Amino acid sequence: MKNDILKVLIDEETISAKVKELGEQISKDYADKNLLMVSVLKGSVVFMADLMRAIDIPARIDFMSVSSYGSGVKSSGVVKIIKDLDLELEGYDILIVEDILDSGKTLHYLREILYKRNPNSIRIATLLDKPERRAVDMYADYKCFDVPDEFVVGYGLDYDEKYRNLPYIGVLKPCVYGE
Repeated sequence: MKNDILKVLIDEETISAKVKELGEQISKDYADKNLLMVSVLKGSVVFMADLMRAIDIPARIDFMSVSSYGSGVKSSGVVKIIKDLDLELEGYDILIVEDILDSGKTLHYLREILYKRNPNSIRIATLLDKPERRAVDMYADYKCFDVPDEFVVGYGLDYDEKYRNLPYIGVLKPCVYGE
């Protein structure tokens, strides 16, 4: 698995420090709010686990699973809800926790769906931001790292359901995904 990595982009220690810093900022910003963290499965589960431990105010969590990729490397543009939230959103301040903000299509769709459920507010926290790939007007309120337009895996991010368990963010060798 490690032989498929072209280079380590962000090491484990750097990720840990940045997630802790982000958790402290979110704790301050949501100190007087009713925080509900929504993890977008599967990619954000590692980030969500570390981020929620870095937040020192009361918070609830829920999970949503959406698909727009299948096993390919480019977004299909079609978003499908596979697992919806268990909680009603009214009265909550929602923080959508995502692994990567790429084209923005999935998060744009998700945010629009969730706004219709009457939360107090919706913000987005992402581990990685790839701004040059943006196809819609979308930004993260909280982000850990900007990354170049390369295929990244690790720390929850995958290619064909593999590499999620790497403790760092690495660039996948193009020969692995057929380019």
